[in-house]
Amino acid sequence: MSWNDMQPLLYDNALDTLFMVWWSTFYAVLVGIPVGVLLHLTDRGAMLQNVVVNKVLGAIVNIGRSFPFLILIVVLIPFTRLVVGVSIGPTGAVVPLAIAAIPFFARLVEAALREVDHGLVEAAQAMGGGTWTIVFKVLLPQALPALVAAVTTTVITLIGYSAIAGAVGGGGLGNLAYTYGYQQYETSLMITTVVELIVLVTLVQVLGDLIVRRLARRGGRAATVRVGLRRVRAEEPAAVTEAA
Repeated sequence: MSWNDMQPLLYDNALDTLFMVWWSTFYAVLVGIPVGVLLHLTDRGAMLQNVVVNKVLGAIVNIGRSFPFLILIVVLIPFTRLVVGVSIGPTGAVVPLAIAAIPFFARLVEAALREVDHGLVEAAQAMGGGTWTIVFKVLLPQALPALVAAVTTTVITLIGYSAIAGAVGGGGLGNLAYTYGYQQYETSLMITTVVELIVLVTLVQVLGDLIVRRLARRGGRAATVRVGLRRVRAEEPAAVTEAA
């Protein structure tokens, strides 16, 4: 196959891959952040400690993460057809991709929130901040670099999953590599597809690292959080304790 013949195939299937990864990432972030926040808030010693909710939600997340993606695609075929009307092609692949990514991303969110300086949380609580005030003004802003890193990791994982989805009718670069590169022995096309995937993953990683570094530098200054009309610093809990 000549380069002129490969160009339209590579372009169209790259767009399909970007379509699958974009929308599955969108839904993973949309659902994964609330799930991760709830896992964090209901953990032992947390603000909304609830062992039952935490264990049940954690079990659901663990089950979702334990499914091999290829099996998950097959299991979800009836649900995928019900939701989007098709079970193949890029649109059909978005559903299993998103469902696979949600529990994965939720655990990364939980881990990111766990790393937030507990002194800031205590300071915000001392100034009368409620649970959701602390979530939106302390936990999420302070965990932003780690959350961006989590999104980067999730996107790279989804690029790999999209190639698997493509091999079973999901479209995209995986479908191109399997249909033309493997089944029709077009070695040059398969190599080009692999290189394209490597370039895509590298660009995502570089961009994600750049954003994380900038956010980390900005957050490296003395951490302050506005609660109501007061600006709270991480040192305030100690001052409150001494005053008591």
